Amino acid sequence: MSIIVLGTVALDSVKTPFGRRKALLGGSAAHFSMAARLFTRVNLVAIVGSDFPRKHIAFLRNKGLNLSSLTMDKGKTFRWEGEYKGDLNSALTLNTELGVLSVFKPQVSEQQRRIENIFLANVDPDIQEHLLRKMHSPTLVGLDSMNYWINTKRKELIKLLKHIDIYVANDQEAKDLSQEGNLIKAAKRLCSFGPKMVLIKKGEHGVLFYAKSSGFIFSLPAYPVEKVIDPTGAGDTFAGGFMGYLAKSAKVNSLAIKKALAYGTVAASFNVEDFGLSKTSKLTPQDLERRLVKFRDCFSF
Repeated sequence: MSIIVLGTVALDSVKTPFGRRKALLGGSAAHFSMAARLFTRVNLVAIVGSDFPRKHIAFLRNKGLNLSSLTMDKGKTFRWEGEYKGDLNSALTLNTELGVLSVFKPQVSEQQRRIENIFLANVDPDIQEHLLRKMHSPTLVGLDSMNYWINTKRKELIKLLKHIDIYVANDQEAKDLSQEGNLIKAAKRLCSFGPKMVLIKKGEHGVLFYAKSSGFIFSLPAYPVEKVIDPTGAGDTFAGGFMGYLAKSAKVNSLAIKKALAYGTVAASFNVEDFGLSKTSKLTPQDLERRLVKFRDCFSF
């Protein structure tokens, strides 16, 4: 099985209490892919500008990603600049430059249109819908978003949710879109918009999962990390581990969901231990399995 991910490939500038980094390779699709590649073949769909360093393209290709649908256009690459303070749970966005992302119309090959596992990472809902319409017969479609799109394109996002199997959101996004203060009520309300399942990321407090048809609810804590350096992309990394495992297992039952959530949690724990893709780009399946054993030992009783 393989998976296709639509999202951003970006140049991120990040400041945390542990340092500052400029023009790091980042973006929702890049972070997602570093985790998903450990389970399955990843087809990356994104756009970059003519200023995008060629070394980054070589880096992504060397990680085994299919970049045939990575478009390069005249103009500037999407750039994000943010700063983390205090407990590092949320970033203060200092600057965003959409660049070529503002005119992006994803194009994929006929072969890629037949891929059954799809993840629409954080990007404009209109761009997400544009790709989804091109796909022939998907069996599992996940979607992530953010508060910006919830606030500016709520109607388009809710319309798109009718065609989604798994909606992924952080706790604040889930509350904002559902207009519910309780996360379980929020998950149920979000399912009423169309998704069969809702996955709510709670940062250092773990994850909550809800399936509409069975009423299945499952929650996991976060993996205990001693030193969080940079949380940028942790949610995308989580989604990569989660969706990557489901694509590999070709099953979406309660046991597969529990394992996928555990793999996503463990993958995200590596992400936060250094800046950008530094840790996740070096990960092997064996690294993931070793930490999964520790994770299981921490919470079994």
